[in-house]
Amino acid sequence: MRVFIYFIIFFSFFDLFSQLPIMSPHAVLLGATPFVTGLVVGIYSFANTIGNVFSGFSTDRLGPFPILIAGLLLSSAALFLYTPADTPNALLAVRVVHGFMEGLIVPAAFTFIANRSDESKRGKNAALSGAFVGLAAIAGPALSGIIASKKGAPFIMMMNGTFLLALAILAVFILGNIKKQREAEGKGKDKADRSSGHVPVRVLFRHPGVVRAFAGAFFLMFSQGVLALVLPLRVEAIGFDTKTSGLLLSIFGIVAILIFVLPTNRLFDRIRPEATLAFGIALMGASMLFLSVAGQLPLLYAAMSLYGIGFAFLFPSVNSLLIDSTDAHYRGKAYGYFYAFFSMGVVAGSGLIGLLDLDAHGAFLLTGAVLLAVAAYSLSGMRRTKADQTSL
Repeated sequence: MRVFIYFIIFFSFFDLFSQLPIMSPHAVLLGATPFVTGLVVGIYSFANTIGNVFSGFSTDRLGPFPILIAGLLLSSAALFLYTPADTPNALLAVRVVHGFMEGLIVPAAFTFIANRSDESKRGKNAALSGAFVGLAAIAGPALSGIIASKKGAPFIMMMNGTFLLALAILAVFILGNIKKQREAEGKGKDKADRSSGHVPVRVLFRHPGVVRAFAGAFFLMFSQGVLALVLPLRVEAIGFDTKTSGLLLSIFGIVAILIFVLPTNRLFDRIRPEATLAFGIALMGASMLFLSVAGQLPLLYAAMSLYGIGFAFLFPSVNSLLIDSTDAHYRGKAYGYFYAFFSMGVVAGSGLIGLLDLDAHGAFLLTGAVLLAVAAYSLSGMRRTKADQTSL
């Protein structure tokens, strides 16, 4: 069951990452102005954020299974709409629908895994899910760029839609049997479970562990937004092309995946998540400072390898911290906001750097300082008493 959920996570993020190199050129091909082209790219994340939050609340009310199935089916349908969308306005409408529907999948999938994980293995399981996200981050842009150059962007979207449709059909049989078994075992508990899930949002945001998890998710993707915007410019400035930028991003992904799948993933169950979170985000901050002064290609590769190590420690840590700080009956709501912060982080990172009009040196310097400050904030939670670490 868990492996199948990992495949759902992989293809959901593959769909996300495969859009990166093709969506703006496709919008231009349809005649979109620069403003509309930017809107086509950004409105997906906005709609995705709303979908994440909606998914979280719905998951707590109905359970992760129906939300997951609905997300897969509706996202698949939305992906097939890219083919008839032959004007910029039609493309914008499809992007809103696609972003919202895709937002239903990930919170439900991670809630499904979290609620069925042994406490002693929640860090390892989060690391393995991170490995599938990392694989999607490497494979998505590369494959979509190659295939779209020959078949066009709508073909990529139809391909992704076919994958999600197949997963939805399989999920009905694979996960449906597990759902029926759990309902048979827990008959009579549903009413109590639903009532215990009514935790006000303001209470959720007051829990220090939940807040640290949200902050880690936001600033992880904040740094990704900065990298996506600034790294290609940095590489171009020292005389290399976009192919080199892609290789640098692949290096960070490969390093992260190795840490996720090697015995190092056991560390995430043996060390407190506040400590590994602080360590990971501090390494990411250090890599940003390194990138701000690196003027040669070998140094850029070293900096991105360091970033990959930091990413590998941060991703499982924020997931573990969220699991430790929440109860199963309202974990869907927490994951909904968690992945909403993921979506907002990318937009905030690239948006802030663009707004401040910083060059590569200034952008990496500012981001490094912000990440180190977040690491210090995370460490401030290490002195909490054991009672403070319990669920809400």
